[in-house]
Amino acid sequence: MRANRTSYVYVGLAGETAPNRVVKSGLYRMAVGDDRWELVTRGLPEAPTIRAIATHPERPEYVYVGTQHGPYRSTDHGEHWEGLDIRDHGLPVWSLLFDPRNPKVLYAGYENCEIFRSEDGGERWQQLPVTVRFPEVTVAPGANAAKRVLELAANPANPKEIYGAIEVGGIIRSLDGGEHWENMSHGQYLNDDTVDMHGVLVGRWRPGMILAIGRAGLFRSTDQGEHWASARLEPLNPKGQTYCRDIREVPGDPKTIWVAAGANFQSDAGVLFRSTDGGSSWAAGSAARGARPPETGVRSPQDSVRCEFFPYYPANDVQRRAAMDVFKQRVIDQGLVVAATRLVHHVAEVLEHCVVEAN
Repeated sequence: MRANRTSYVYVGLAGETAPNRVVKSGLYRMAVGDDRWELVTRGLPEAPTIRAIATHPERPEYVYVGTQHGPYRSTDHGEHWEGLDIRDHGLPVWSLLFDPRNPKVLYAGYENCEIFRSEDGGERWQQLPVTVRFPEVTVAPGANAAKRVLELAANPANPKEIYGAIEVGGIIRSLDGGEHWENMSHGQYLNDDTVDMHGVLVGRWRPGMILAIGRAGLFRSTDQGEHWASARLEPLNPKGQTYCRDIREVPGDPKTIWVAAGANFQSDAGVLFRSTDGGSSWAAGSAARGARPPETGVRSPQDSVRCEFFPYYPANDVQRRAAMDVFKQRVIDQGLVVAATRLVHHVAEVLEHCVVEAN
């Protein structure tokens, strides 16, 4: 049988898990070079909510997704799916991470700050002992108790060094592959703005550099999370903050890092920030600043709408086409598995995780 050498873009639809929040569902695939979306949910739970997507670092036909009923795997680019052998305890998967050196090792992050690890490609799973103490302001009466593991990141030079971004919980760290964890965000806070974390990245360019994003902006550590300082992005709301949504390093170019941001949890404004020196300094892209969402977002193949592959909303059709063309060309040129941006449809009501895998 001839192998499928097509490269695909995957888009998952999901949403919040809090009561009365908008939730959409579905997993879509589009071949690079095509303009049609396919619904690829055969074998997934009914109305699947997809909050995490990861393609295998060496076998792009293997795709993993996080659903409301645990992680699922496809061995044929999403044509068919199977549930993995991990206890379904009613909590959704919010993040997936491959060990940067051993593709058999896979991590899954849940709500309630639960993290599971598989050492055989997802066949068997072990719950890790994440018994951290959270900052006092995040466990006070009325605080968000979900403690979702929104993103996991590992040090490419030392895969046992792992970080987790916890929604209203700070940044957690393990130095032994997940056996022991500690919270790196303790301090005296007036509110929980600076410990509502949405993403974390271990920089490749500068050893020890950790970048964390959240409700209050972008934070930088040069000593593995021991101390933090604000990166001072351009403020986008009256509180002087920048509501950051996702952070990605360009494959093959560790000096270039992108951050997707907006004004608030719900906002029409979007900005794409870029660093070309490994995270030391940042500038807002002129094409992204002040851009507003299009009236139609990524929905289904029948809608014939385009997916914006950068974490901002281009203001018109010309910008949308340009964004798509540039992103596709980068993927084709690099020939790498690219974890692209987490897209936000109308900023926060529906989370859409977009991943590109290139052969």
